[in-house]
Amino acid sequence: MKVTKKSGPPKDLVYFDEDLNLTKMHVEDVVEIFNTPLTGSYNWDYTIADNRIKKLYELGKELNWNGSIDLNWEYTHPRDEKIVEPDEDLPHETLEAYQNLSEEDKILFDRHSTAELMSQFLHGEQGALLVASQLACCAPTYNAKLYAASQTFDEARHVEVFNRYLQEKIGIHYPINPALKTLLDKILTDERWDLKFIGMQIIIEGLALAAFQMLKVITKDPLLKQLLHYVVRDEARHVTFGINYLEDYIKTLSPEEINERAEFAYEACVISRERLINTKSEQRFLKMSEEEAREFQLNTKTFEMFRNFLFSRVIPNLSRIGLLTDEVRPKFEALGLLEYEHAPSDFECDWAEMRKPLEQFGQIPEAI
Repeated sequence: MKVTKKSGPPKDLVYFDEDLNLTKMHVEDVVEIFNTPLTGSYNWDYTIADNRIKKLYELGKELNWNGSIDLNWEYTHPRDEKIVEPDEDLPHETLEAYQNLSEEDKILFDRHSTAELMSQFLHGEQGALLVASQLACCAPTYNAKLYAASQTFDEARHVEVFNRYLQEKIGIHYPINPALKTLLDKILTDERWDLKFIGMQIIIEGLALAAFQMLKVITKDPLLKQLLHYVVRDEARHVTFGINYLEDYIKTLSPEEINERAEFAYEACVISRERLINTKSEQRFLKMSEEEAREFQLNTKTFEMFRNFLFSRVIPNLSRIGLLTDEVRPKFEALGLLEYEHAPSDFECDWAEMRKPLEQFGQIPEAI
């Protein structure tokens, strides 16, 4: 094993052979170091409060799944078919540059754009893994420490399955989106544990949950559909945990502290809007510049619907925990996001639905 330290993330695509015949000579861990002034805490009161956090922790134990054996890795989607094919045409399909592509290149473009999106899922889940491990150390209450530890294992499993799908079924890794990297850096290196909670459990996990759900609906690959279905069930618990825990905690803060956290949540949402814009595959296949691809996405109704769907999951959660303060409301209004304030939050959950056994490979379409 070789460990190579870099000053930043890779910027190039990584391709994987179908056989993946790796030896020790091929294995190299490329790492980027970050430093954080993390303040940990012991908790000497081991009393387990019989509340919603405990119920979510117990659910996580009941619904554990093994990414190696519970997913149908024997299935490989046909190479001559698209992985993502929604009922309606995607915006780029109306472009002359796309229409001029051969059928083979259209399928290759689909695989690259899917790989670019799923690579952001992979990088985001690694960030969630790191933050959850920090929260196990610095969250002050016993229940929160237990749940953060269980979430750490969930996130490790998500990293495992997204990475395996990208390597074995598509064969491509895309580098991390700079906006996502900026947000992860901010969350991981901040000394305040509750900002880590807000940034990860409410913003990143909330957006990821909505994005996973959308891809689950439009993918034609039953393995990817099953993978996303299992991940979504985990993430729904994580977001519910964050809301339930933070709602009570934020009430203990001063108005100044609340406004500081509300401003952080707003800034995280601004950065996250850019995180939704992935341009590399369009630059590669449609001969666009980065700015042209960005402007094209921003000005399509499909992207606007996608963005609205994602933030319709985040804004009501921020409202529920008390972070849509008078100071930040005009800023969210300027982003066009305040209209989702009164949409259903993830505070209330369907416990019967959450307790259902995991659906098997052939049952996923009926479960959506």
